Amino acid sequence: MSIKVTTVSKTYKTQKALDNVSFSADKGEIIGFLGPNGAGKSTMMKILTGFIKPNSGKVFVDEIDVLKTPLEAQKTIGYLPEHNPLYAEMYVREYLQFQAAIFKADPNQIEGCIEQVGLTTEVHKKIHQLSKGYQQRVGLAAAILHHPKVLILDEPTTGLDPNQLIEIRALIKQLGKDKTVLFSTHIMQEVEAVCDRVIIIQKGKIIIDKQLAELQNNKQQVIKVVFDSPFDKEKINQLQGVVSLKHIEKNTWQFIFENTQDMRPRLFDFAKENSFRILELSLESKTLERLFTELTSNKII
Repeated sequence: MSIKVTTVSKTYKTQKALDNVSFSADKGEIIGFLGPNGAGKSTMMKILTGFIKPNSGKVFVDEIDVLKTPLEAQKTIGYLPEHNPLYAEMYVREYLQFQAAIFKADPNQIEGCIEQVGLTTEVHKKIHQLSKGYQQRVGLAAAILHHPKVLILDEPTTGLDPNQLIEIRALIKQLGKDKTVLFSTHIMQEVEAVCDRVIIIQKGKIIIDKQLAELQNNKQQVIKVVFDSPFDKEKINQLQGVVSLKHIEKNTWQFIFENTQDMRPRLFDFAKENSFRILELSLESKTLERLFTELTSNKII
Protein backbone atom coordinates (compact mmCIF):
# COMPACT_ATOMS: atom_id res chain seq x y z
CA MET A 1 0.00 0.00 0.00
CA SER A 2 1.19 3.53 -0.78
CA ILE A 3 -0.39 5.01 2.37
CA LYS A 4 -1.23 3.24 5.60
CA VAL A 5 -2.48 5.17 8.64
CA THR A 6 -3.27 3.23 11.81
CA THR A 7 -5.06 4.63 14.89
CA VAL A 8 -3.49 8.09 14.65
CA SER A 9 -4.41 10.65 17.30
CA LYS A 10 -3.16 14.20 17.72
CA THR A 11 -3.94 16.68 20.51
CA TYR A 12 -3.06 20.37 20.65
CA LYS A 13 -3.16 21.26 24.36
CA THR A 14 -6.80 20.48 25.19
CA GLN A 15 -8.07 20.20 21.59
CA LYS A 16 -8.17 16.75 19.98
CA ALA A 17 -7.45 17.38 16.30
CA LEU A 18 -7.37 13.68 15.30
CA ASP A 19 -9.08 10.86 17.15
CA ASN A 20 -8.01 7.30 16.33
CA VAL A 21 -7.88 7.81 12.55
CA SER A 22 -7.15 4.82 10.30
CA PHE A 23 -7.20 4.45 6.51
CA SER A 24 -5.07 3.13 3.66
CA ALA A 25 -4.63 3.90 -0.03
CA ASP A 26 -3.19 2.09 -3.02
CA LYS A 27 -1.30 3.23 -6.09
CA GLY A 28 -3.62 4.70 -8.71
CA GLU A 29 -6.21 6.00 -6.24
CA ILE A 30 -7.31 9.64 -6.18
CA ILE A 31 -8.90 10.35 -2.82
CA GLY A 32 -10.87 13.44 -1.87
CA PHE A 33 -10.14 14.26 1.77
CA LEU A 34 -13.10 16.33 2.92
CA GLY A 35 -14.30 17.97 6.09
CA PRO A 36 -15.42 21.31 7.53
CA ASN A 37 -12.83 23.83 8.70
CA GLY A 38 -11.08 22.55 11.82
CA ALA A 39 -11.99 18.91 11.15
CA GLY A 40 -8.35 17.74 11.13
CA LYS A 41 -7.57 17.52 7.39
CA SER A 42 -4.43 19.68 7.37
CA THR A 43 -3.17 18.07 10.60
CA MET A 44 -3.45 14.61 9.01
CA MET A 45 -1.64 15.79 5.89
CA LYS A 46 1.18 17.33 7.94
CA ILE A 47 1.56 14.05 9.82
CA LEU A 48 1.61 12.06 6.56
CA THR A 49 4.36 14.27 5.22
CA GLY A 50 6.45 14.11 8.40
CA PHE A 51 6.15 17.78 9.36
CA ILE A 52 4.49 17.07 12.70
CA LYS A 53 4.22 13.94 14.82
CA PRO A 54 1.04 12.42 16.25
CA ASN A 55 0.59 11.62 19.93
CA SER A 56 -0.05 8.00 19.00
CA GLY A 57 -0.50 5.74 15.99
CA LYS A 58 1.52 4.57 12.98
CA VAL A 59 2.01 6.13 9.54
CA PHE A 60 3.62 4.47 6.51
CA VAL A 61 4.13 5.94 3.03
CA ASP A 62 5.45 3.59 0.36
CA GLU A 63 6.14 1.12 3.21
CA ILE A 64 8.45 3.67 4.89
CA ASP A 65 7.79 4.50 8.55
CA VAL A 66 7.17 8.26 8.44
CA LEU A 67 7.54 8.68 12.21
CA LYS A 68 10.92 6.91 12.38
CA THR A 69 12.46 8.06 9.08
CA PRO A 70 10.61 11.20 7.93
CA LEU A 71 13.36 12.37 5.55
CA GLU A 72 13.38 9.03 3.75
CA ALA A 73 9.58 9.12 3.46
CA GLN A 74 9.60 12.70 2.15
CA LYS A 75 11.68 11.58 -0.85
CA THR A 76 8.63 9.62 -2.06
CA ILE A 77 6.07 12.38 -1.33
CA GLY A 78 5.06 15.45 -3.29
CA TYR A 79 3.41 17.98 -0.98
CA LEU A 80 1.51 21.16 -1.75
CA PRO A 81 0.48 22.69 1.60
CA GLU A 82 -2.58 24.88 2.10
CA HIS A 83 -0.45 28.03 2.41
CA ASN A 84 1.93 27.57 -0.49
CA PRO A 85 5.43 28.53 0.78
CA LEU A 86 7.37 30.10 -2.08
CA TYR A 87 10.47 32.28 -2.34
CA ALA A 88 8.77 35.31 -3.87
CA GLU A 89 11.96 37.00 -5.13
CA MET A 90 13.07 33.99 -7.15
CA TYR A 91 12.26 33.51 -10.82
CA VAL A 92 10.00 30.55 -11.60
CA ARG A 93 12.72 28.44 -13.26
CA GLU A 94 15.26 29.45 -10.60
CA TYR A 95 12.92 28.27 -7.84
CA LEU A 96 12.32 24.92 -9.52
CA GLN A 97 16.08 24.48 -10.02
CA PHE A 98 16.48 25.09 -6.29
CA GLN A 99 13.80 22.49 -5.51
CA ALA A 100 15.42 19.99 -7.86
CA ALA A 101 18.74 20.41 -6.05
CA ILE A 102 17.09 19.78 -2.67
CA PHE A 103 15.51 16.52 -3.86
CA LYS A 104 18.52 15.62 -6.02
CA ALA A 105 16.13 15.37 -8.95
CA ASP A 106 17.24 15.43 -12.56
CA PRO A 107 17.29 19.15 -13.56
CA ASN A 108 16.37 18.10 -17.09
CA GLN A 109 12.89 17.34 -15.72
CA ILE A 110 12.24 21.02 -14.93
CA GLU A 111 11.13 22.09 -18.42
CA GLY A 112 8.71 19.17 -18.62
CA CYS A 113 7.15 20.12 -15.26
CA ILE A 114 6.84 23.77 -16.36
CA GLU A 115 4.95 22.69 -19.46
CA GLN A 116 2.89 20.09 -17.60
CA VAL A 117 1.42 22.60 -15.13
CA GLY A 118 0.98 25.37 -17.71
CA LEU A 119 3.70 27.80 -16.61
CA THR A 120 5.48 28.24 -19.93
CA THR A 121 4.22 31.80 -20.52
CA GLU A 122 5.10 32.91 -16.96
CA VAL A 123 8.51 31.31 -16.51
CA HIS A 124 10.41 34.58 -17.11
CA LYS A 125 8.73 36.27 -14.13
CA LYS A 126 9.59 36.44 -10.46
CA ILE A 127 7.14 34.51 -8.28
CA HIS A 128 5.79 37.63 -6.56
CA GLN A 129 4.76 38.93 -10.00
CA LEU A 130 2.47 35.95 -10.58
CA SER A 131 -1.25 35.75 -9.81
CA LYS A 132 -2.39 33.49 -6.98
CA GLY A 133 -3.43 30.86 -9.54
CA TYR A 134 -0.01 30.79 -11.20
CA GLN A 135 1.71 30.68 -7.81
CA GLN A 136 -0.34 27.54 -7.10
CA ARG A 137 0.98 26.08 -10.33
CA VAL A 138 4.55 26.77 -9.22
CA GLY A 139 3.85 24.90 -5.97
CA LEU A 140 2.33 22.00 -7.89
CA ALA A 141 5.33 21.87 -10.26
CA ALA A 142 7.66 21.71 -7.24
CA ALA A 143 5.54 18.90 -5.75
CA ILE A 144 5.84 16.65 -8.82
CA LEU A 145 9.40 17.58 -9.82
CA HIS A 146 11.05 14.56 -8.19
CA HIS A 147 8.46 12.07 -9.50
CA PRO A 148 6.98 11.17 -6.10
CA LYS A 149 4.90 8.03 -5.65
CA VAL A 150 2.45 9.84 -3.35
CA LEU A 151 0.95 13.32 -3.82
CA ILE A 152 -0.50 15.20 -0.85
CA LEU A 153 -2.35 18.29 -2.04
CA ASP A 154 -4.01 20.63 0.46
CA GLU A 155 -6.49 22.89 -1.37
CA PRO A 156 -4.51 22.68 -4.66
CA THR A 157 -6.95 24.71 -6.78
CA THR A 158 -7.18 27.78 -4.53
CA GLY A 159 -7.12 30.96 -6.62
CA LEU A 160 -7.52 29.29 -10.00
CA ASP A 161 -9.94 30.68 -12.57
CA PRO A 162 -12.50 28.33 -14.25
CA ASN A 163 -10.22 27.54 -17.21
CA GLN A 164 -7.26 26.86 -14.92
CA LEU A 165 -9.48 24.63 -12.76
CA ILE A 166 -10.27 22.41 -15.73
CA GLU A 167 -6.58 22.13 -16.65
CA ILE A 168 -5.40 21.32 -13.11
CA ARG A 169 -8.20 18.80 -12.59
CA ALA A 170 -7.12 17.06 -15.80
CA LEU A 171 -3.51 17.10 -14.58
CA ILE A 172 -4.46 15.57 -11.21
CA LYS A 173 -6.39 12.82 -12.99
CA GLN A 174 -3.41 12.14 -15.23
CA LEU A 175 -1.01 12.04 -12.26
CA GLY A 176 -3.37 9.71 -10.41
CA LYS A 177 -2.89 6.96 -12.98
CA ASP A 178 0.49 5.97 -11.53
CA LYS A 179 0.54 7.73 -8.15
CA THR A 180 -1.55 7.84 -5.00
CA VAL A 181 -3.18 11.26 -4.72
CA LEU A 182 -4.76 12.55 -1.51
CA PHE A 183 -6.16 16.05 -1.77
CA SER A 184 -8.44 18.24 0.27
CA THR A 185 -10.93 20.72 -1.14
CA HIS A 186 -14.16 22.49 -0.28
CA ILE A 187 -15.38 22.27 -3.88
CA MET A 188 -17.61 19.20 -4.15
CA GLN A 189 -17.85 19.43 -7.95
CA GLU A 190 -14.08 19.08 -8.02
CA VAL A 191 -14.28 15.82 -6.06
CA GLU A 192 -17.01 14.47 -8.34
CA ALA A 193 -14.91 15.36 -11.40
CA VAL A 194 -11.60 13.90 -10.21
CA CYS A 195 -11.85 11.41 -7.34
CA ASP A 196 -12.27 7.65 -7.16
CA ARG A 197 -12.87 7.64 -3.42
CA VAL A 198 -14.04 10.02 -0.70
CA ILE A 199 -12.98 10.26 2.94
CA ILE A 200 -14.97 12.68 5.11
CA ILE A 201 -13.56 13.68 8.47
CA GLN A 202 -15.38 15.59 11.20
CA LYS A 203 -14.10 16.59 14.64
CA GLY A 204 -11.01 14.45 14.10
CA LYS A 205 -12.89 11.25 13.21
CA ILE A 206 -13.52 9.61 9.84
CA ILE A 207 -17.28 9.41 9.29
CA ILE A 208 -17.27 8.27 5.64
CA ASP A 209 -14.73 6.26 3.63
CA LYS A 210 -16.35 5.04 0.41
CA GLN A 211 -15.90 4.82 -3.32
CA LEU A 212 -17.38 7.86 -5.06
CA ALA A 213 -19.55 5.63 -7.27
CA GLU A 214 -21.08 4.06 -4.17
CA LEU A 215 -21.99 7.47 -2.78
CA GLN A 216 -23.41 8.63 -6.10
CA ASN A 217 -25.62 5.53 -6.31
CA ASN A 218 -27.30 6.41 -3.03
CA LYS A 219 -30.94 5.25 -3.15
CA GLN A 220 -32.23 8.03 -0.93
CA GLN A 221 -34.71 10.53 -2.31
CA VAL A 222 -34.55 14.22 -1.39
CA ILE A 223 -37.86 16.10 -1.73
CA LYS A 224 -38.36 19.77 -0.91
CA VAL A 225 -41.88 20.76 0.06
CA VAL A 226 -43.41 24.19 0.63
CA PHE A 227 -46.62 24.07 2.70
CA ASP A 228 -49.17 26.90 2.92
CA SER A 229 -49.03 26.99 6.72
CA PRO A 230 -46.77 25.86 9.60
CA PHE A 231 -46.19 22.11 9.47
CA ASP A 232 -46.53 19.92 12.57
CA LYS A 233 -43.45 17.71 12.37
CA GLU A 234 -44.83 15.38 15.04
CA LYS A 235 -47.19 14.00 12.41
CA ILE A 236 -44.21 12.81 10.39
CA ASN A 237 -44.37 9.54 12.36
CA GLN A 238 -47.39 8.67 10.23
CA LEU A 239 -45.29 8.75 7.07
CA GLN A 240 -43.19 5.66 6.41
CA GLY A 241 -39.70 5.62 4.91
CA VAL A 242 -38.54 9.03 6.18
CA VAL A 243 -34.82 9.04 7.04
CA SER A 244 -34.65 12.67 8.12
CA LEU A 245 -36.55 15.92 8.01
CA LYS A 246 -34.99 19.39 7.91
CA HIS A 247 -36.66 22.77 8.31
CA ILE A 248 -35.18 25.07 5.66
CA GLU A 249 -37.19 28.29 6.14
CA LYS A 250 -40.71 29.38 7.08
CA ASN A 251 -42.99 26.62 5.73
CA THR A 252 -40.33 24.94 3.60
CA TRP A 253 -39.10 21.48 4.59
CA GLN A 254 -36.73 18.91 3.18
CA PHE A 255 -37.76 15.24 3.36
CA ILE A 256 -35.24 12.45 2.81
CA PHE A 257 -36.64 9.00 2.05
CA GLU A 258 -34.86 5.64 1.99
CA ASN A 259 -36.87 4.46 -0.98
CA THR A 260 -36.43 3.92 -4.73
CA GLN A 261 -40.15 4.45 -5.35
CA ASP A 262 -41.25 8.01 -6.19
CA MET A 263 -42.58 9.34 -2.88
CA ARG A 264 -44.14 12.54 -4.25
CA PRO A 265 -47.66 11.07 -4.67
CA ARG A 266 -47.46 9.72 -1.12
CA LEU A 267 -46.53 13.19 0.16
CA PHE A 268 -49.54 14.70 -1.60
CA ASP A 269 -51.81 12.07 -0.01
CA PHE A 270 -50.18 12.65 3.38
CA ALA A 271 -50.79 16.41 3.15
CA LYS A 272 -54.41 15.90 2.15
CA GLU A 273 -55.02 13.41 4.98
CA ASN A 274 -53.64 15.93 7.50
CA SER A 275 -55.35 19.02 6.05
CA PHE A 276 -52.12 20.59 4.74
CA ARG A 277 -51.86 22.22 1.34
CA ILE A 278 -48.69 21.87 -0.73
CA LEU A 279 -47.71 25.02 -2.64
CA GLU A 280 -44.54 23.61 -4.14
CA LEU A 281 -42.85 20.20 -4.33
CA SER A 282 -39.58 19.29 -6.03
CA LEU A 283 -37.42 16.19 -6.26
CA GLU A 284 -33.76 17.12 -5.73
CA SER A 285 -30.68 15.15 -6.68
CA LYS A 286 -28.61 13.54 -3.93
CA THR A 287 -25.33 15.31 -4.72
CA LEU A 288 -22.07 14.87 -2.87
CA GLU A 289 -22.44 18.46 -1.67
CA ARG A 290 -25.81 17.66 -0.13
CA LEU A 291 -24.47 14.49 1.47
CA PHE A 292 -21.51 16.41 2.90
CA THR A 293 -23.86 19.05 4.36
CA GLU A 294 -26.11 16.41 5.91
CA LEU A 295 -23.21 14.56 7.50
CA THR A 296 -21.41 17.61 8.88
CA SER A 297 -24.33 19.88 9.76
CA ASN A 298 -26.08 19.91 13.09
CA LYS A 299 -29.34 21.18 11.59
CA ILE A 300 -30.76 17.81 10.59
CA ILE A 301 -33.49 16.52 12.92
